[in-house]
Amino acid sequence: MDIAEASQLLQLFKTDVIAATGLAKDALHVYFGLALFLGVRLVWRGPRGWVAAWTAALVMTLTGEWLDMRGERLVGRLQSDAAHWHDIWNTMFWPTVLLLIGRWLYPTAPSAPISADEGTERGSE
Repeated sequence: MDIAEASQLLQLFKTDVIAATGLAKDALHVYFGLALFLGVRLVWRGPRGWVAAWTAALVMTLTGEWLDMRGERLVGRLQSDAAHWHDIWNTMFWPTVLLLIGRWLYPTAPSAPISADEGTERGSE
C-alpha cells in the first residue's frame, strides 16, 4: 500500500465514522486522541506510562495530519496550515492536560512510616 492509498483509506474511515456517529470532525479528533491516550495508559501502568501514552497520541496525530496533507495535495485541495494546527491542537489538548497532571493522578508509593522510636533524637538516649 502506498501513501496515496493510505491517505484515501484514512479519509474513508473518517467519513464512515462521522456518518455513523454524527460527530463533527473536531470532536472526532478529540475522542480519538483521548481514547488512544487512555488505552495506552491502561496497558502501561507504570510512572512512565503517562509519557508513553502522550507520545502515542502525538505520533497518531502527526501521522494522521501528514496523511491528510498528502491526500489534500493529491486532489489539489490543500487546507491552510492553521487548519492542520487546529486539528493537532484538538487532538492533543486532553492528553497533554492528563500528562501534566498525571503525577497527582498516579502518586508515588509513600515511604515507610517512621516509628515512634526512630523519631526521637539520639541525644535523649
